[in-house]
Order: sequence, then C-alpha cells, then structure tokens
Amino acid sequence: MWGGRFSAGPSAIMAEINASIGFDKRLYREDIEGSKAHATMLAQQSIITDADLKAIISGLDQIKGEIERGEMHYDNSLEDIHMHIEARLRELIGDAGARLHTARSRNDQVATDFRLWCRRAIDQLDGLYDGLLKSIVDQAEVYADWVMPGFTHLQTAQPVTLGHHLMAYFEMFKRDRSRLSDCRKRLNENPLGAAALAGTGFTIDRHMTANLLGFDNPMANSLDAVSARDFAIELLSCLSISAVHLSRLADEIVLWASAAFGFLTLSDSFSTGSSIMPQKRNPDAAELIRAKVGRIMGAQNGLMVVMKGLPLAYSKDMQEDKEPVFKAVDDFELCLSAMTGMMNDLKPNKTAMAEAARHAFSTATDLADWLVRELNLPFRDAHHVTGAIVKEAETQGLELKDLPLEAMQAVEPRITKDIYNVLSVDASVNSRISFGGTAPANVLDAVKRAKEQLA
Repeated sequence: MWGGRFSAGPSAIMAEINASIGFDKRLYREDIEGSKAHATMLAQQSIITDADLKAIISGLDQIKGEIERGEMHYDNSLEDIHMHIEARLRELIGDAGARLHTARSRNDQVATDFRLWCRRAIDQLDGLYDGLLKSIVDQAEVYADWVMPGFTHLQTAQPVTLGHHLMAYFEMFKRDRSRLSDCRKRLNENPLGAAALAGTGFTIDRHMTANLLGFDNPMANSLDAVSARDFAIELLSCLSISAVHLSRLADEIVLWASAAFGFLTLSDSFSTGSSIMPQKRNPDAAELIRAKVGRIMGAQNGLMVVMKGLPLAYSKDMQEDKEPVFKAVDDFELCLSAMTGMMNDLKPNKTAMAEAARHAFSTATDLADWLVRELNLPFRDAHHVTGAIVKEAETQGLELKDLPLEAMQAVEPRITKDIYNVLSVDASVNSRISFGGTAPANVLDAVKRAKEQLA
C-alpha cells in the first residue's frame, strides 16, 4: 500500500497497532458518500473522464452493497476502511478506481468521513431527544397537580407538583438538544480538498464538494481542515453534559422506586429480579444509565488527552479519535432510549407522594410569607417567628397545620385563624403562581408551550 518508498512490509506487531479497520469500518457509508462527491467534482473539473466517473460510481455502489451484505473481506494489511474500499474498487473497475484518489489524501478523506458520521449521529440523537421530551411533557400534563415534596440537600423543603418536577428535566434536555444543534452547525464544514495538509495543485472545486455533501462551506485553512478534532470533542462534551442530566433523573428514579420512598413503580419491562431474594424489583435500567455517564465523560477526557500535545498538522495519534466517539454515541443513544421507555412506563404513587409532602414542616415558608403579607413583618423577622413556631410544633410532635392557634399566638399574638388557609400542601402549591413556579396552572401553561415548541 505504501508504494515504492518501502522495501519491506511492516512487522506483525506494527501491522496490528497500525490497523484501524476493526473500528473505522463503521465509516463505510460516509467514505463512499465522500468518494462519490469527490469523483463527481473531478469529472466536472475535467480531471477525470466521465467514463471514469461512471465506473467509479457504479463500483462504489457495488461495494456498498457487498459491505451491507457482509461480503467484504477485511485485512489488516490494508489498514482502514478507506484503503479497503479503494483496493476493492480497483479490483472491480481497474485503472479508473486508481484515479479516484487524485487531489485527495487520506488525511482530508478521514476528516471528511468523520464529520459526516458525527453529523449523522447528531441527527439521529435529535430524533431520540424528540421522543424523550414528548414523553416527559405527556407525563407532566397528567401529573400537573399531583403533590410531592420538593427537596434541597435531599431534605424536604417545600411542596411541588410532580408535573413541575418533570418539566425541570424537560428544560435540561431541551438545552442539551440545543447544544447538539449548535455543535452540528460548527462541524458542518468540508475538509475535503485540503489533501495531506497544504491543499492541492489540481484545479478542484471545494465549494462543489461541500454542496454535494451538505456542508455549509469548505474549511478555510488546509492545515486546520486535516488536524482539527474539536468537533468530536465538542460532540463528546455535549453528550457528557446531557449524560449528567440523564444520570440525575435516573438517580431519582432509583430513589423513588425504593421502599423508603415508594413514590413510583417500574414495570417488569425496566426492572430485574434478584438471584436469591424473590421479592426484589431492581431498577437496573436506571442504575445502568447512571453508570454510563462515567464512560461517556471518560471518552471526552481521553480524546482531549490524545489531542492536547499534537503539532500541526496530522499525526497518527489522531487514529485514536474514532473509537471513543463511536462508543460514547452508542452508549448515549441506548441511555436516551432507555430513559424514554422508563418515562412512559413509570407509575407514580399519588398517596405516598402527597403524604411525604405533608411532613417535615414543608409549608413553613408559606407561614412566613403569610406573616409578611398579613402582618407586614419584615421577612427576616417573619423567618424568625416561623422558626420558633416550627420548634414548638416539633416539640409537640405535630405538623404545622395541626398546631393549635394558641401555640402560634404565644409566639406572635397577631396571628389569626386565617393562617390555616396557607398551611396545607395543596394551598402551598396553588399559591406558587410566579412565572416558572409550581402551581398546577403554571405547569399546564409550561406543558402547552413545550408542545408548541416540539410541534
């Protein structure tokens, strides 16, 4: 493959470490697509003949079929998918196949293929995000007024609604989807035609190949075109951020499905049993989503370490760019699909959530707000009064709504029986009407906006 420069072939160890066909064969579609565009441009520029172009296109179509039928024989001596396709093309059509590589290097070829692959991956992920976001919105609408405890520090803080809680994740995943969209815009430039690193002396038309491949424009600098992998790092960064959000939601599913919480049940479709304890229903799908974030973040860190010390332009180190991206995208696609399935599958326990929301003095802030509104106390003074009332309720073993009026008036004499109008969890959530608040009417408005955005 290396031609006349080398008098002997590589050693077995060199061949093994040098070959990438074991993983970059996933780029066959992109490689064939890029080669068709390159050949079309070469013919348009009269660099190859129309007859050569016709033979090349026909041969590439045949090779694509062979690969998809599992008929391609892979050989480490050909190193990568690019040389496999080129060698097979020459077997099929002779010298015309050897002309395909005119005005092109494997450096700009693989950079183009990899960008096309990442672009396609983002488009596939966008569809999966759409499914997840719709499932969250649908569930939020159903549970818009189901009361549950809201937490800070994993301690009961204030009552919220389950619909409101779910819509928080809608906002997170909506941003994640937007980040990927931005990433796609930045990566959508065409390296093809940069050749090895300096461009080419042939009269090629890089704008034509960019247009044929759906790129916005050709990359402006040939050195950057073959050496840049920030698009792949950015993709992994987007996946890592979103994987963190998936992990947080998965962790809550694990907690809520436990007997200690009892907030929801997962069906057999997303649970497993125990080999020894017949009563167990384990939320393994959620746990595995929670774990895979480490692998996805590790892929990002690994690729950054590969790239951090490389001088311009191409170095063989960059062969290590594709495996972490392929694996991270595979893992992330699986996580998105599994989370969508769980969101559609989970069955909340209304009674358990509402009961939990009533405890731990969750309406204490409502009491303080009432003191500010009705008695014109400064909030810090109202906070102090409320703390004293909570302490008294705790001493008596009562919730705030059950504490006698006389006990409250012993702390602040001006308190009236109207205080009980704000001490129920339903009254609390219904009062949170500020934009972005948990009031059921707000949740339904948020759901409506979300549906319009998704439509």
